[in-house]
Amino acid sequence: MKIFSGRSNRPLAEAISKSIDVPLGKAMLRDFPNGETFARIEENVRGEDTYVVQSTCPPVNQNIMELFIMIDALRRASASRITAVLPFYGYARQDRKDQPRVPISAKLIANLLVSAGANRILTVDLHAQQIQGFFDIPVDHLYAAPVLFDYLKTMDLGDQIAVVSPDVGGIKMAHAYSQLLHADLAIVAKRRMSDTEVETVSVIGKVRDKTVVLVDDMTETAGTLVSAARILRRRGAKRIIAVVSHAGLNDLGVKRLRKSNIDELITTDTVPRPPIEGLKLTTCSVAGLLGEAIKRIHTNSSVTSLFEFDGIRIG
Repeated sequence: MKIFSGRSNRPLAEAISKSIDVPLGKAMLRDFPNGETFARIEENVRGEDTYVVQSTCPPVNQNIMELFIMIDALRRASASRITAVLPFYGYARQDRKDQPRVPISAKLIANLLVSAGANRILTVDLHAQQIQGFFDIPVDHLYAAPVLFDYLKTMDLGDQIAVVSPDVGGIKMAHAYSQLLHADLAIVAKRRMSDTEVETVSVIGKVRDKTVVLVDDMTETAGTLVSAARILRRRGAKRIIAVVSHAGLNDLGVKRLRKSNIDELITTDTVPRPPIEGLKLTTCSVAGLLGEAIKRIHTNSSVTSLFEFDGIRIG
């Protein structure tokens, strides 16, 4: 087994390799003056089971292209199997035709990964689970919930807890958290005004005088989270903790969170980010989860148990 890393999230790749005691493979990556990417695998991979760790986070197109080029280099070097490890799957929100004459970009990325030479996909918390069906190769879809819940268990959340989904699409994940925390479940109804603006309409469920755990899969501009937190505070929520699998925060998202009603943001290291002053942010690592999945894939063992936590199946 050999694990290689792109440049999008090398610290996570190093943590994965350390968790399973497999050193990172040697690869040289650089950009030509015109912006083109060059990759060279600097060790023998003939007949090897290989893994490429690359989050397709901003700059999304550059990181995706780098992933394609690394996969192609491994394929042409006669690697026996190539697994693309995408802790964060870019373009996942473009998973359907919701208006005329638009692409289904999540499906296009799936096609390109297969065409580049990927034999298997390993990813975490897809925005839409049906994306697994876009591939004609095996997809192992992991969930960050067990890692995040391990941290939540160390917190004093009190006896009155409500798990809240900030939109209808996240109900299934929020329900899993509510079972794990033995908490009530609530939903925020929202209306999206633009790519960066969200209007909350109402709250379904009881949140007054409770610690609210606001669960979402990803955030960038934090519009959904901040808008949901605002209405939850108006409805009497005592404390608001946001739990997000992928927090690829941009400047607008950081600015909003600093001024928001959110007391703490808990996320993972699927997407790299610099320290953020003025915001209580806790990062939990998914390196052990991904490392264990890689070990099981390599030995052709089941990864099903990674979807279960305290007897409850996630996802």
